[in-house]
Amino acid sequence: MNLITGNQLSMTSREMADLVEKRHDNVKRVIETLADQGVIEFPQIEEISTATKPVSVFIFTGERGKRDSIIVVAQLSPQFTARLVDRWQELEAKQGKPFPQIPHSFSEALQLAANQAKLLEQQAPKVEFFDRLVDRETLMNASQVAQKHKMSAIKLNKILEDLNVYSKTIKRGRVFQQWFIDNGFGQLRQTELGFSQALFTPAGEAWVCEKLISEGFAA
Repeated sequence: MNLITGNQLSMTSREMADLVEKRHDNVKRVIETLADQGVIEFPQIEEISTATKPVSVFIFTGERGKRDSIIVVAQLSPQFTARLVDRWQELEAKQGKPFPQIPHSFSEALQLAANQAKLLEQQAPKVEFFDRLVDRETLMNASQVAQKHKMSAIKLNKILEDLNVYSKTIKRGRVFQQWFIDNGFGQLRQTELGFSQALFTPAGEAWVCEKLISEGFAA
């Protein structure tokens, strides 16, 4: 299934799962993980009708959607990257539009993501390079913190955005505001692939918990 939003072509996470021959729930988990790490943007969520029951799917739209969908497939099944590219080309051909240059292999897809992460790193305050020897057991990502409060990472991140925890000047990925880092609530680390990741310290988790309660989001 593919959708057309205005003049932009879109592809759902369910169609991506069919293309790479993976379970849809597994594909969605990979999408959420990559989005939480700031590798891709959180895509739009919509509910579509099926023969049995409505299904919640992620929608990848436009040029950004193409790029992010390829990163997801490169993570899931590198051997099927070309299959996804062929599908985007097919959709573009139906609209009579020239197909822009996008990665055609696993390495090119990772390189594109690394380039975006490098730009994010240059703009971010005090990003620390990932050290394999660092004990990260005490650090948590948004998904882990959200799970303790029985909510999705998407919902938690939206609340934290409203609380000015994340920098609004950086559109791709999530980077803590400097005050949050200076108070010892969070750290910015860089993974081996060059992606910046916002991680919460125990003090940061406690701060989030207190805010969720005071703001009426948790009991």
